[in-house]
Amino acid sequence: MANLLIFILIVLLPGTGAAQSAGLGLPARAPAQQEETMRIELGRALFMDPRLSRDGTVACGTCHVPEQGFAFNALPTSIGIEGQRVRRNAPTVLNVAYNESLFHDGRVATLEEQAWGPLLAADEMGNADRASVVARLAVLPEYVATFRRAFGAGVSAERIGTALAAYQRSLVSGGSRFDRWYYGNEVDALNAQEKHGFVVFRGKAQCNACHKLGRQHALFTDEAFHNLGIGVPDAAAGDGRTSEAGSGVAGAPSDAGRFEVTGKARDRFAFRTPTLRNVELTAPYMHDGSLATWREVVDFYDRGGNGNPDLDPLIGPLFLNEQDKEDLVAFMRTLTGANVEELARQARAAAPPLSTP
Repeated sequence: MANLLIFILIVLLPGTGAAQSAGLGLPARAPAQQEETMRIELGRALFMDPRLSRDGTVACGTCHVPEQGFAFNALPTSIGIEGQRVRRNAPTVLNVAYNESLFHDGRVATLEEQAWGPLLAADEMGNADRASVVARLAVLPEYVATFRRAFGAGVSAERIGTALAAYQRSLVSGGSRFDRWYYGNEVDALNAQEKHGFVVFRGKAQCNACHKLGRQHALFTDEAFHNLGIGVPDAAAGDGRTSEAGSGVAGAPSDAGRFEVTGKARDRFAFRTPTLRNVELTAPYMHDGSLATWREVVDFYDRGGNGNPDLDPLIGPLFLNEQDKEDLVAFMRTLTGANVEELARQARAAAPPLSTP
């Protein structure tokens, strides 16, 4: 009887069961305390508020669209302030709390620091400096009150970064059908095709060489940087730009990836291994958005990437057959988290305050 009552409470309490299932397959995280909850709510409002950009047109949620897996589906790369195309594809921020480094080149180690990158980028949100963002928010009564509730103090650059980081850390999404099958022992959560796709994933396709999974949880990344040949300049294109053979995006500017951070030759054209969680929602793929569908990604790896002198030694032809490819694509669709729709709904409900400067 006691167990039945517990089950009923879990079902009836709003969000309780979803919160539990959303953690399945991911490393455990401590529940947010009241102070942290208020900072998460503030960060959610900031994330969705275009007034954080210089001209009031671009929010974090403009490029990390909640309904698109907190990524951007419409174009290979996002659109920033004044219609500028940014250089790289917007990665999902779902499960970003677990990342050891941030951005495609890993140039930042904390979400507090990462939050200011887009705010200050000339082609993204276009702010001249942190002080201008603080000044804009400090005259909005609702934000002044919310910062005082969350921090016991007024608007500051540090607190803006802390609130945005707190919200992004709350975007935890596990409990996928794969998690229910692999970690929850729910034998019917995957069908036969999807199970075979997982065999291909760990076998012929060798995906788990970089997209790691363990006994207790799976982040589907090795946190490392690899040269796949995407974005490597093609001599035929001239002037340091890539051709379609190099990146899939004609005329795209050359992007040296991790090399731009470290200056080390071994890091040239190497990019961070992204998570595969929620990959069904986050097309297009690769750091430049050059592969439009997951099937294109599978075909790209099957042919051994784009050859170049520094190609990662893990990359080579896979010799997958058509059924292998179809099953691998089917398996990837099982990695969508249990709560992604709820997280998107919460983001949309966090309408920014109505007052204006």
